[in-house]
Amino acid sequence: MRAIMIAVVLLALGGCASTPGNINNLCSVFDQKDGWFGGWYSDAKRAERQYGVPVPVLMATIRTESGFKANARPPRKKLLGFVPWKRPSSAYGYSQALDGTWDRYRRETGRRGARRGDFADAVDFVGWYHRQSHHKNGIALDDTYNLYLAYYAGHAGYSRGAWRNNAHMKKAAGRAAAKANDYAYQMQRCGR
Repeated sequence: MRAIMIAVVLLALGGCASTPGNINNLCSVFDQKDGWFGGWYSDAKRAERQYGVPVPVLMATIRTESGFKANARPPRKKLLGFVPWKRPSSAYGYSQALDGTWDRYRRETGRRGARRGDFADAVDFVGWYHRQSHHKNGIALDDTYNLYLAYYAGHAGYSRGAWRNNAHMKKAAGRAAAKANDYAYQMQRCGR
């Protein structure tokens, strides 16, 4: 009996960190990540209530940043074209938050134990960061394209217009905006 209980707990915990199977359908993501003690939908709704950023915007940001992978990191650079070398940044987790920005988030929100590989913490971070973009740069909380540009370039980089001549950054923001629109439509269809 005890072995069965341990197996059930391990399976339940193992499912927490796994990547959802169909990340292009938000209803499917929420269905897959609906847990015994809450789930990703309730985590995203909590962040929406806290920061005023719509769930589709939050989820599209995470989808674009990490593909919903808990331990996502930027790929390593190659030394001499083939030797794995350093990573280009300290980005990590669902939100791909940098070390310094994550530390600031934990200090300012009082969430000292927050982890980048924990979805509830990551979606709260994204809401907090987008709210900062709203205050610092005047970006509407439902303007996924510009919120993502500020997320990618940083608040100062966005203010300077660092994204204007960066086709890669604008393309990523376009993908995030399109995904937020898709997610909003999907949520209406499944009644979330």
